[in-house]
Amino acid sequence: MDIKNLKKTYVTGDIETPVLHGIDLTIDKGDFVAIMGPSGSGKSTFMHILSFLDNLTSGTYFFEGTDVTTLATDKLANMRNEKIGFVFQAFNLLPRTTVYENVALPLLYSHKSRGEKEVQDAIASVDLSHRITSTSNQLSGGEKQRVAIARAIVNDPEVIFADEPTGNLDSKTGTHIMQILQNLNDEGRTIIMVTHEQDTADHAKRIVLLRDGRIEKDFPVVHRRFAKDGLIKK
Repeated sequence: MDIKNLKKTYVTGDIETPVLHGIDLTIDKGDFVAIMGPSGSGKSTFMHILSFLDNLTSGTYFFEGTDVTTLATDKLANMRNEKIGFVFQAFNLLPRTTVYENVALPLLYSHKSRGEKEVQDAIASVDLSHRITSTSNQLSGGEKQRVAIARAIVNDPEVIFADEPTGNLDSKTGTHIMQILQNLNDEGRTIIMVTHEQDTADHAKRIVLLRDGRIEKDFPVVHRRFAKDGLIKK
């Protein structure tokens, strides 16, 4: 990902509200980036633009060498479904629907040749095979987030976006979620995560701090936290 002078302004009637003010950022394949910042800093808007859920006002955004600002809506939708996975704080699972059906949902819109095996493998990767026929209302918060991760990876995406993935979870469950994300990153997937929790951000390789719609700091995590053993490796 290569972003140059990215700006975003929302227009409501005659009122213009600038949110992002010329962001330059490069994210390499296999990176694990935590985006942080106070409320109103623009981090959610920035994430939505990176994940093709919103459009930039001006600037350039190259994804895998393609200038996404030149793509038609249907092309963006295809890229969003096949190149990107999403994990949301609120889980966004279909109610009263099984784990299997929730995870299989992205395949309905995919041109990739993927099916039952890939769904089962995704569920197994988050240790939920024993819950495959359970409905979403029967799951704990941590299990729901694991289903959301399985759904995010069933299409074998290049990039996973995680929006406050531990925000609704207790610390132990949150650590388990971060272990899964770190494992996915170790497999070569790029992870971009929005969080307001420093402990969560410390699981990433790099932190980008936004303030007032601009990048204030961009730095590597020196004392990274590894969820698999509960330690901070220095």
